[in-house]
Amino acid sequence: MKKLILNISIIGSVLVSMGALQSCSDALDTNLQPGTVEDDGTPFKTTDALYNYMMGNVYGTLEPQYPIHVSAVLSDEVKPGASSGGQEFSLHRYFLTSQEPRVAEIWQNNYAVINHVNRLVRGAAGITPTSTADQTRLNQILAQARAMRAYAYLQLESLFSTDMTDSNALGVLLLKDVPDLDAKLPRVKNSDIYAFIEADLTFARNTLTTEGTNQYFIGKSAVNAISARYFLYKGDYAQAKTYAQAVVTASAAGGFALAQATPITNTASGTVIDAAAWRTQFYAVGTSFNPYRQMWVDQNRGESILSLGRIALGGNGTAIGAVWNTNSSSLSGSPMWFWGRNLYNLFEAAYGPSATPGGAPTGGDIRFLANRDPTNSPNPSYASLYPNNLAQTRQTDRLVIDKYPGKSGTNTRNDIKLFRLSEMYFILAECAVNDGQLSTAAGYIKNVRDARNFIAPVAAPVYANAQAGWADVLKERRLELALEGHRLIDLKRLAVKAGVKMDRNNTDDIVTTSNLENGDYRYTLPIPLSEISANPNAQQNPGYSN
Repeated sequence: MKKLILNISIIGSVLVSMGALQSCSDALDTNLQPGTVEDDGTPFKTTDALYNYMMGNVYGTLEPQYPIHVSAVLSDEVKPGASSGGQEFSLHRYFLTSQEPRVAEIWQNNYAVINHVNRLVRGAAGITPTSTADQTRLNQILAQARAMRAYAYLQLESLFSTDMTDSNALGVLLLKDVPDLDAKLPRVKNSDIYAFIEADLTFARNTLTTEGTNQYFIGKSAVNAISARYFLYKGDYAQAKTYAQAVVTASAAGGFALAQATPITNTASGTVIDAAAWRTQFYAVGTSFNPYRQMWVDQNRGESILSLGRIALGGNGTAIGAVWNTNSSSLSGSPMWFWGRNLYNLFEAAYGPSATPGGAPTGGDIRFLANRDPTNSPNPSYASLYPNNLAQTRQTDRLVIDKYPGKSGTNTRNDIKLFRLSEMYFILAECAVNDGQLSTAAGYIKNVRDARNFIAPVAAPVYANAQAGWADVLKERRLELALEGHRLIDLKRLAVKAGVKMDRNNTDDIVTTSNLENGDYRYTLPIPLSEISANPNAQQNPGYSN
């Protein structure tokens, strides 16, 4: 029968489906083009068709690069790179308006995913399973799709709701089904969105009782990880603890234990940290000997619970590495953004200075090595550039980002890790601080720091009070989860409790910019003008004009 291409109507925006692109690393052998329907209006006739649509239009449509980019540029994670032509400088300087294109991309992309899931759920009702096994497969497809819908709503809520801990605060638009082209839905209360999210997660949790076949498919632990983050952001620490603990408990058997900093050498006799041969072997994409580095070059799964696959050449999704470095993660790769100076200082402090010239570092934190490229060219006198020589910072204090160095076959494309095990430890630590169990919280932080240290286990931190606990959790999240889309939300959630605020260095721009104060309205993103223009029922967030 004749096929009709589906377009996506997103309340005020019309997006074309992003096509039949695989989500996992293995190619899909399919004759059905995802995004098509029969001309009688029946989207799917078999579970094969439903599966193909899920892979191409649910997994394959989600693009976390947009919130990762906005969170990094708007917060204190990055500063303009030597090769930047001014892209996103206005965003970096807090000129955030409803016309910001990166914000519109976040809004539209997550609603595209939601719309695809709604179509999938509606179409699944017309499928008659051919066997018990086929019915099970149908339920599992629905569960994965609904978990992804819950994740998309969580992304929207965390960025566009003024306060996720307030169930009566204004949330986002609730699309329970495929909307009419002329639909003009209002924003609803958070509680309405939460009821929908929790129904999706409950269905997924009751259906997906085993782990996914790999990190590219949602299984039991992925659902629990989504649940843990959701309840944490909502302020329900008891539920967040339950689901984070479930993930940690399952991790050993699930194949995603904390990625280790050792071995630090591929020889039995040891190595000199700064040796050229060691550097070549450590940073080699595809053949690195270090487990933590291997995870970031997609050489192995590491501690990833759920990732979006990005094959080396072509395929779905943008090249996350190209956001920071145009061609490659090196000084010669046209860096668009460098590490923010104060974040780089934290990496460097955790690594520690050498006790002897040319010797091993005293701190031993692998994240300094893994996150900065060896062509890095820091300026030890960077502080003297403020306030009269800020223009020199882009050329003399060059802190090259190497968190996304590409994989074999490409310099810029890496899988995007949506959920990692270290985040679950941080959630447990935050829950323990909330419960007044400060030594327990310190133990969870120590678990991660031990895994990241290639010298020896570290001493457990000691927190004099809850504020010190909040501050250390926030610090460790900043170090570990940098450029993964957490920082802006974390500051909004925890900065006041921790007694800190955004932490840009004075030299992080060629013009003097201050940090956003806690409670600033720009910690919540504006509803895009394109949405409000087409849908006047979509109320704008405080502080922004239309």
